[in-house]
Amino acid sequence: MDNSDNEVLQQAVTWLDDGHRVELITVAKTFGSSPRPPGSLAAVRDDGHLVGSVSGGCIEKQLAIRIDGETRSRSFAHEISNDEAKKFGLPCGGKIELVFEALNDATELKRIIDDIKNRRRIARTLTLDTGNTEITEVDRDTHFQFDGQQIRKIFGPGWRVLLIGGGQLSRFVAQFAQALDYEVVVCEPRPEFISAWNVDGCIITDALPEDAVLQYATDHHSVVLALTHDPNLDDSALIEALPSNAFYVGALGSKANNERRKKRLAGIGLEASEVERLHGPVGLNIGSRSAAEIAIAIVAEIIQKRNAFEQSSRTAR
Repeated sequence: MDNSDNEVLQQAVTWLDDGHRVELITVAKTFGSSPRPPGSLAAVRDDGHLVGSVSGGCIEKQLAIRIDGETRSRSFAHEISNDEAKKFGLPCGGKIELVFEALNDATELKRIIDDIKNRRRIARTLTLDTGNTEITEVDRDTHFQFDGQQIRKIFGPGWRVLLIGGGQLSRFVAQFAQALDYEVVVCEPRPEFISAWNVDGCIITDALPEDAVLQYATDHHSVVLALTHDPNLDDSALIEALPSNAFYVGALGSKANNERRKKRLAGIGLEASEVERLHGPVGLNIGSRSAAEIAIAIVAEIIQKRNAFEQSSRTAR
């Protein structure tokens, strides 16, 4: 399941290879109410076809009829007025600043797509005055930036989810997480489960859960999900994950099972504050029943907690 950036890049490559002119559009800044964050991408073809979104629908119709063939990058501010919002049926309002870049060929985009496929995290820096670009490999602490002269767009996973267990639920979670640009690591020491794994692009390890946590999921950009329903496997992962810096730690099970789990963890030496970090039953309460619905609930809660975590981090800075 592709993320939105990859979808835009793939379509832009196809258009360029077919001989069309293409402009890449990046959200540089937002002010007030804006449905799409800085770094969001779209691409528009010379005949008005558009892929991606920079405003959630407010001005896409205008972008689709605006392509003038200029060869230099440029940025401009576009304000969505109340009248425009009513015209397009969206009560957005707000103001966004967009960077428009005329693309000459698909070579660089193909490289970025390859980097995304191989789960590398890279930065593409565009200098507006010259149109020159540079691609560098970056760590997970490097983020989108725009200073009016250069725009640095990040591609590739900045966050990681470690799944303990390779069953059906984990397969759905992995696909949804990849669409959100998480790097997915699957810890499954049981051969009969890992042999059935069919989600591409994941890191697979047969290490013990506690070792997998220590190797892959101890920083503040990590998620740990214990999804095996086997206390021996799930608990051994939680023992290492709960005292770590992982921003979200969750486990599958009923409310009663979760309370018993917390008592077990407290009984083997975890601090009360560490035990209380555990999200369980994991996921938002949306009445989920099937594996796919449970996976949606899990990923939805991760989105909720991640957004709150990022907001608190920005406030602290």
